[in-house]
Amino acid sequence: MELESHVSILNDYSLEMTAKERPELDNAAGRILPGTQIAVAFLPNEDMESRIAAACHVRSLGFEPIPHISARRMRSAAELSDMVERCAQYAGVKRVFLVAGDPVRPDGPFEDTLSMLRTGVFESNGIESVGIAGHPEGHPIMDANRLASFMDRKVDEIGARGMASTLVTQFSFDAQALLDWHFSLRERGISIPVRLGVPGPAGVRRLLRYAAFCGVGATTSVLKKYGISLGKLIGLAGPDRLVSELEQGLIAERSDNLALHFFPFGSLGATADWISTYPHNKGLAA
Repeated sequence: MELESHVSILNDYSLEMTAKERPELDNAAGRILPGTQIAVAFLPNEDMESRIAAACHVRSLGFEPIPHISARRMRSAAELSDMVERCAQYAGVKRVFLVAGDPVRPDGPFEDTLSMLRTGVFESNGIESVGIAGHPEGHPIMDANRLASFMDRKVDEIGARGMASTLVTQFSFDAQALLDWHFSLRERGISIPVRLGVPGPAGVRRLLRYAAFCGVGATTSVLKKYGISLGKLIGLAGPDRLVSELEQGLIAERSDNLALHFFPFGSLGATADWISTYPHNKGLAA
């Protein structure tokens, strides 16, 4: 029973990288399942050429590239069109992940993901699936009702344009928060694929730094359950307990619409190794 549940959430895992992490991907490639979805983050300190080159590199290694596109960092409609067209043409991109982005004031004409979707640039370039963000621990500027309404509008817009939707959550240390959010979606009748965000194994200080930056809950009790002690910030912490709790909480879930998305935080190799050696997981990794 546990093994079946484990396979359903981990066998189709996805990963995240930045454009500059191509060498790390080269080193880890042999330990990552062929065809794995690998998202290329949209960082402000990386240029468009690097992002497109990274998507091409992901494809060349036999994986499925998913470029992130930040609405408020797009300087023009032409820049958006150029990125999507080149990713589709040169990297065979069929999936993208859209975010609003961090800037308070947009760098160009796009305020949010809906405004990018309404250009028609994605379906016109053969994009088949659009990922949008899920927020199990809430959103810094939207209340729960507004967040749910905005999610519904995005899903409807994507579907109306003939594309599929996927929800990918921010990473979390809290299995219960992820489970509660997932089941609340299903109770609302939302059945689109979901990828629950999980941190890869990393240094404790690095994990806490990313948690603070991303607004991820890191209370003493949540961290203790995850395996982190605030009195001991040296060393590595892995998601073993978190994934085990998710397995137990999802034991009745028999769906191809649920998987894990790993945030390696610069440690693609360590994350690939963890996946291949996680208990009950022998034979799932390449």
